[in-house]
Amino acid sequence: MEILIVVVILSILAVAVVPQFLDAPDKARQARALADVKNIETALSMYKLDNFQYPSTSQGLQALVQKPSGNPEAKNWKPGGYLKQLPNDPWGNPYQYLNPGSHSDIDIYSLGADGQPGGDEQNKDIGNWQQ
Repeated sequence: MEILIVVVILSILAVAVVPQFLDAPDKARQARALADVKNIETALSMYKLDNFQYPSTSQGLQALVQKPSGNPEAKNWKPGGYLKQLPNDPWGNPYQYLNPGSHSDIDIYSLGADGQPGGDEQNKDIGNWQQ
């Protein structure tokens, strides 16, 4: 009888506690994506300080790793770049970049777990406008 009571108590605790830990990996991925976006935004600010404007949408984030061609010209591009390499978001997709952005001067964002615009919870877009 005592063992049955202990099993019931453990089951009740498991039902109450386990769901709180199940979404921890999703929250960690979202936090990492937000940190990546912040780092990319900082690198873009350094790019703008050297070149007087952000790279165009067509030049993209690749302009942080290798000197871009086209307009606007990156006359003072820093040898070695502004990032060693471009990170992918925690779900393995490239970060998105828009200049001009729809939320701020520039938008840097991840499309979330589903890789599609919009969504909620783990599928929501994570961008520099959320900081």
